[in-house]
Amino acid sequence: MTTTTAEADVRAVLDRLIQAWNDGDATAYGRLFTEDADYVTFFGLNMPGRTQIESGHRALFEGPLKGSKLTGLGTPAKVRFIRPDVAVAVVAGGSSVTGADTTDEGRESTVSFVLVREDGEWLITAFQNTRVSDPRR
Repeated sequence: MTTTTAEADVRAVLDRLIQAWNDGDATAYGRLFTEDADYVTFFGLNMPGRTQIESGHRALFEGPLKGSKLTGLGTPAKVRFIRPDVAVAVVAGGSSVTGADTTDEGRESTVSFVLVREDGEWLITAFQNTRVSDPRR
């Protein structure tokens, strides 16, 4: 697999992540992660494992984040391959709790992903969401 194809495959996983979130589909969202993935939220909570990632997002999609939308995550700022089967993607993006196409103020993030290729399929094995802030404030 060429880097160009591999990069397109990694970006496709991130596109599916956005689609699953925007559809409020916790099952589809969870399927994008390895069984032993670590998912670290913007406030530091770690949801270890696909099962917790899926159930945690189901509660969010049915509750406080129902109808929310990810914005701006579609174009990773950087995709880098550590090995042919391991990639790191760093993405600028955000979300809207009202479902708008633009990021709500204060919900801008930088998100880091580690993806691995297992049995020919790219999956997310580590996720870190960090809210963007101005350290001068």
